Amino acid sequence: MMGDKEGLSRGYDLLEVEEQLTATSLYIRESQNLTQAELAKLVGTSQANISKLENGKLNPTVAFLKKFARACDTKLNIYLR
Repeated sequence: MMGDKEGLSRGYDLLEVEEQLTATSLYIRESQNLTQAELAKLVGTSQANISKLENGKLNPTVAFLKKFARACDTKLNIYLR
């Protein structure tokens, strides 16, 4: 059974990942001078989904992140530690 400290630590780790994802996705889009609508068209999704991603309200699949990376001509790297 998970102790309180371990559960809190795991919760903070998840928040950190979400914050990094939102900050990185916003940075990539802005550095390429794309609007959310333009990026959405390249990814094959809606502008609302790009907004949700940047606001931490979307739990994207790996497939979605691959499309995002491809649309932005970047690489997707996932690290487990």
